[in-house]
Amino acid sequence: MKSYEVTKIGQHRGKPRLWLEGSKAQLGGFMPGKRFEAKKDIDKQMLILELSDSGCRIVSRKLKGERELPVIDINSGELLSVFDGIEAVRVVVQDGKIFILPLATEIAVKERLGRLKGKLDSGAPIFVGSLSHGGGVLSHAIHAGLKESGVKAKLAFANEIRAELLEQASEMNDAWDGETLPLAAPMQELAFDSWAMNQLPKVEVLEAGLPCSGASVAGRAKRGLEHPEAHPDVGHLVVPFLAIIAKVQPAVILLENVKQYLTSASMCILRNQLRDFGYNLHEEVLQAAEWNALEHRERLCMVAVTQGLAFDFAGLVRPDRVEQRIAEILDPVSDEASCWSRMEGLKAKQERDKAEGKGFAMQIVTPFDTKCPTITKGYAKVRSTDPKLQHPGNPDLLRQFSPAEHAKIKGIPEQVVGGLSATIAHELLGQSICYEPFRAVGRLLGKSIKACGEAITHQTALSAYRASVAG
Repeated sequence: MKSYEVTKIGQHRGKPRLWLEGSKAQLGGFMPGKRFEAKKDIDKQMLILELSDSGCRIVSRKLKGERELPVIDINSGELLSVFDGIEAVRVVVQDGKIFILPLATEIAVKERLGRLKGKLDSGAPIFVGSLSHGGGVLSHAIHAGLKESGVKAKLAFANEIRAELLEQASEMNDAWDGETLPLAAPMQELAFDSWAMNQLPKVEVLEAGLPCSGASVAGRAKRGLEHPEAHPDVGHLVVPFLAIIAKVQPAVILLENVKQYLTSASMCILRNQLRDFGYNLHEEVLQAAEWNALEHRERLCMVAVTQGLAFDFAGLVRPDRVEQRIAEILDPVSDEASCWSRMEGLKAKQERDKAEGKGFAMQIVTPFDTKCPTITKGYAKVRSTDPKLQHPGNPDLLRQFSPAEHAKIKGIPEQVVGGLSATIAHELLGQSICYEPFRAVGRLLGKSIKACGEAITHQTALSAYRASVAG
């Protein structure tokens, strides 16, 4: 390749016009007075200019000061009809040849749509990829929703930095099957390992729960961060996220994070780059309370769909309001069980914090309460500000929630943490979503995919096939 340029198709006297001038033509040997042929390849959606002594076209000349510049002027509606509806093209120069093609992003959009329609038409499962997988709670919820909407899905790969969580998911999470590819590595390492990336299949849906440590209020306060991207471990993960998107070319992307991520620089970068990749973005803050969860967690949900697919959060169905009490999710724990404690140390800390004017206080709930404060990933550390359950008969006694109770508070299937130690189970659950809002998103996404699949015409699929050949 001698040169690569993106240029616009103009208009001249009511016809499309492609004007190539200067060094890009020179680099391919297209000098003033040289003859060339122009050939249209409909199947590959490209125009090829090739030097030929018997060519019917001649490279023109233009004087710029004392310099003589070559000019190639294609002002033919018939030749340029291969680019109907396209505003810009790639010009790739080689020795003796110039290839004019649609932008790579145009080809990618058509390929994604064609691949999705092909799977829907054949009844094959759509492929799903998962990043920052954790124990796969988001994957489980999305797969459940897709299944309920009538869309078959297969988890193609899951990336997570902690190998033990992937091991747990492979055994206890039924979104997995024997062919799911575990990728136990930092995302930033995986994304720029060209060998590993070449092994990944293209997917129709890519979901991710990028770590929120840099964007959350607690995470920023703990490290004194001026902005989320300053976090040394996770502040830059939008970069590998975009690199993996570019490689696996999902038709749909789903991201969840804390709602503060909405105003981060990372989210601005995502919006702009995904737009340039050919996606339309939809954003919603999901309130778990609207799905009757005991934990009223709020999470950002971003859904990016390839242009040509329709999606609207207005179609998200919320259940009827049902009041639930903490008592309904409790394990059968005896009033005399050893897990009950006066927690004198934590109560003394609360008094010290109060005397020093700190805003820390214990969060105590009873079996009769209808909501529970947020349980975080560090819950097993038994910290003073984490929720504690009050004894039903002795208000001085408190205990921690068990992993099973923690799962039910968030609406997460208990099997996901089956067999784990309390420490790891709480870590897995504490950094997860509340389940039901995202299962509802999965259902809505499935309905949108099915409806859009029916709307994608045979001609669109044919164009996508041609585009994939050209790519």
